[in-house]
Amino acid sequence: MTRRRWIADSWDATSAVLTGERAAHLSRVLRARAGQQFEIVAGEQVRLGRIESVSDEQVVFALGEKIDAVPALPMCVLLSVFKFDRFEWAVEKLTGLGVAEIQPVIAARTDAHLAASALKRTERWRRIVVEASQQSRRSAAAVVHDPIPLKSAVCLKASGKILLAETEKQTSLMAVLESLASSEADADSRMYLSLAVGPEGGWSEPELQLFDANGWRRAMLGATILRAETAAIAAAAVTAAWFFPW
Repeated sequence: MTRRRWIADSWDATSAVLTGERAAHLSRVLRARAGQQFEIVAGEQVRLGRIESVSDEQVVFALGEKIDAVPALPMCVLLSVFKFDRFEWAVEKLTGLGVAEIQPVIAARTDAHLAASALKRTERWRRIVVEASQQSRRSAAAVVHDPIPLKSAVCLKASGKILLAETEKQTSLMAVLESLASSEADADSRMYLSLAVGPEGGWSEPELQLFDANGWRRAMLGATILRAETAAIAAAAVTAAWFFPW
């Protein structure tokens, strides 16, 4: 049976601690007891953890042997803020697919009410990411950044910058990935991607020009128009399969 994996709230060289809701879940729902073993993400390592003490407030683990860890998908998804229920679903699935970072973005067509409320939702998104990271047995939680305006997001550094645009009719995402890989091989450095997904209604023309001016390459996912959350998940899945062709 596969051991359940938890992401520690704090740790040192020999021990790790879970607190808050996850400690309460272990104590009350799973009825964990001293001596039980789980996998614990402690910083940049995954370790075998044996419970030393359990309470509703905290669970303390003694850390044992290291466990092989799967690397995160080296990609930051710039996800324009859209309806929160669907946005949160996208955040959860992107985490399960292994993306390293999620950058919420306020675009021209982001609903004004959603834009005003986005920062208040960030901690909720981070909790969703922790739960999804544990469920998918990641070696670290994805990073969810505070929402920022698009004009700041387009300037973020990445070795490859890809813009999903429904106006693009010729160049596929896979073709852009292959082209970037060829360029990266010449540069002899590890690729790290940024992938931008627009809001409901798509990118405005000035936004497309802004992306172009900052070196983003447009890509299409297919002949149909996808909802934002579908596009984000499909693009991450394609990229994950391309990076890690297990």
